[in-house]
Amino acid sequence: MTAADTTGAGTSTKAGVTPLELMTGPTVLWNDSADPRELTQSIAWGAVGATCNPVIAVTCVKNDHARWAARIAEIAAERPHAGESEIGWQVVQEISLEAADLLLPTFERYAGHNGRLSMQTDPRLARDPEALAAQAAYFSGLAPNIIVKIPATEQGIVAIEEAVARGVSINVTVSFSVPQAVAAAEAIERGMQRREADGHDVSAMGHVVTIMVGRLDDWLKYVAARDGVEIDPEYLEWAGIAAFKRAYAIFRERGYRSRLLSAAFRNTRQWSEFLGGDVVISPPFGWQEKIQASGQDARPRMDVPVDPVIVESLSASFPDFRRAYDPDGMTPAEFDGFGPTRKTLRQFLAADEELDQIVRDVVVPAP
Repeated sequence: MTAADTTGAGTSTKAGVTPLELMTGPTVLWNDSADPRELTQSIAWGAVGATCNPVIAVTCVKNDHARWAARIAEIAAERPHAGESEIGWQVVQEISLEAADLLLPTFERYAGHNGRLSMQTDPRLARDPEALAAQAAYFSGLAPNIIVKIPATEQGIVAIEEAVARGVSINVTVSFSVPQAVAAAEAIERGMQRREADGHDVSAMGHVVTIMVGRLDDWLKYVAARDGVEIDPEYLEWAGIAAFKRAYAIFRERGYRSRLLSAAFRNTRQWSEFLGGDVVISPPFGWQEKIQASGQDARPRMDVPVDPVIVESLSASFPDFRRAYDPDGMTPAEFDGFGPTRKTLRQFLAADEELDQIVRDVVVPAP
């Protein structure tokens, strides 16, 4: 079967009931988009959260260009001294707050555990933990149901602890490996302990730690092509799933007060293999449509291990898989040099530049 096949989920659903609507128990659906049209439909399918980042924001602007070009012109007139990035990030903020408002009833129903909209800190701040923590605190104050994305980089881990201590609920991003997930969860615990020691109630905080499962798969596919690694290509569809399941076992064993979140979908297994776990599954809207059309059931599979033959083959073939799968495979000082981290940060930075260009074309149109 190929990466696009609907594998690993068992029999089809009964007539009139779609796969996402069969999700029950602790596993929840979040929408990996802040587009209001997509989010509204995803909520109808049971979504209880959503996310925004520079790439998503640029996509939202492009998908409704007339509206957002007009709004950019208004912001430029209202803030005559604002630069392109300031105007662009106000657009990101407004897109995010619209989505947060759609999720507010869910947030109130779940007492903060769900119903959150993820806003991402500016990737240009990734080397400055104080700037990341300060921006996270600012975003957190924009609406009661904002959760803030901070990258699992060396300085991001420092910022995560500090932001949590200031009362910010965190969604860890730019994270692809077990050691990143564990380091982030431990930073969240330290921040929670500091906040509790200061006399604050942390029961309504709702942290999640993302593993971008498909991006780990992407990286190993790139390495396989670059280095001529001979391996069953089907095994490369399981790398991120294996890392996620191993991280989940560690989270349960250690009692971390944050949930794992699966993102960066490349196949529907990255939904079906995590069902039954106390986790968040956050597919882009297009992948939700594929899952809905697949006819798969929602049988719990979180505790079903990945075939040991696959794990052993990946481990033997790729040092980077061993680094990603072993909880001690990387130190925080090594996170920034990990291939998927560099590629993802560059993509987010490029999206910032693209948003600047969109603003520029409105504020200083070509002659």
